[in-house]
Amino acid sequence: MSKPDIILIGAGGHAHSCIDVIEQQGQYHIAGLVGMPQEMHEKHLGFSVIATDDDLPQLTKEYNYALVSLGQILSPDSRIRLYQQAVKLGFQLPVIIAPTAYVSRHATLGAGTIVMHGSIVNAGVRVGDNCIINNRSLLEHDSTVEDHSHISTGTILNGGVTIGKGSFVGSGTVIKEGVKIGKNCVIGMGLSVRSNQTDHSRYTGKSSS
Repeated sequence: MSKPDIILIGAGGHAHSCIDVIEQQGQYHIAGLVGMPQEMHEKHLGFSVIATDDDLPQLTKEYNYALVSLGQILSPDSRIRLYQQAVKLGFQLPVIIAPTAYVSRHATLGAGTIVMHGSIVNAGVRVGDNCIINNRSLLEHDSTVEDHSHISTGTILNGGVTIGKGSFVGSGTVIKEGVKIGKNCVIGMGLSVRSNQTDHSRYTGKSSS
């Protein structure tokens, strides 16, 4: 039985990581990537940029599945826009889980979320739509990651942590149990976060926390 086709919306570096996870998972066939006009026909790990954002309405006639493969650091706006556009057009956005990741059967993952190599999503965790749970990150029991957030490589969210909608947590950062990070926050890399952060915070560890 042939695998269903999926298109990747975004043709940068993060798309390469998504390609690798999807290939290892083995449930979908990557039909191509959606990129900028200047990226048309470029190859990414053997897969071509076949369309631009403007072509998405036409692509719905041929493909049922899509994944937003654009990265996110400073702002989630582009990922949110592409996700909402894909949903409005009728694409199905599956959950993608690397075979080397562990996701508890007591955890929930929203549409269009990708859990990458070596990550652990423990019991009671709730992850929203269109999130990136990047390589080797740990989401401990009963933590929450709201829609459109990026938990970067090697991050540790201890028990009961909340990450607000559209936030980014940098590589190797550890967040103390029960801490709440607000919406649209950027938390730097390699930090120890010990207190709550309000919406739109930019936390670099230079101030007390």
